[in-house]
This record gives sequence, C-alpha cells and structure tokens, in this order.
Amino acid sequence: MKVEYDRETCIGMFQCVDEWDAFEKNLDDGKADLAGAEEVEEGVFVLDVPDDAEFDAKFSARVCPVDAIRVYDDDGEQLV
Repeated sequence: MKVEYDRETCIGMFQCVDEWDAFEKNLDDGKADLAGAEEVEEGVFVLDVPDDAEFDAKFSARVCPVDAIRVYDDDGEQLV
C-alpha cells in the first residue's frame, strides 16, 4: 500500500497529523510534511505504508478536507 500526498493542495488544517504519526506539522510553511516520503514530482510525495499503519493512513486521507492525500493498494487501485 502507498500513500500519495499533494503538499501544494494542503491548507494546513493538520487533521492528518492527528490521525497518523507519519504526518508532521510544519508551522513555518503552514502545511503538513510526510516524514520519509519521496518527492516524485514537484510537491507530490509518496510513501510505502507499513502493514501496521494501513488503517491510520486510510483515515488520514479520509479526514483531509481538501483531498490532498490518496491511498493506493499494491496494484495501483485508489482505495481512498
């Protein structure tokens, strides 16, 4: 499972930070950061989700008010 995070879309509500510890507050930029993620294109970050964090990753995507977080299964199908 992978999570894709579009940092440019983020508006800094930090609801994802409350749901999954992979997201961190960046108060200087007013946006969240996805720790350990790889930037695959400008402002878009991807991270492999550990098995024990799948629920948290999905929930962080569900609570994002601007849909900046998407979760994909191993076949590339979007789950959230």
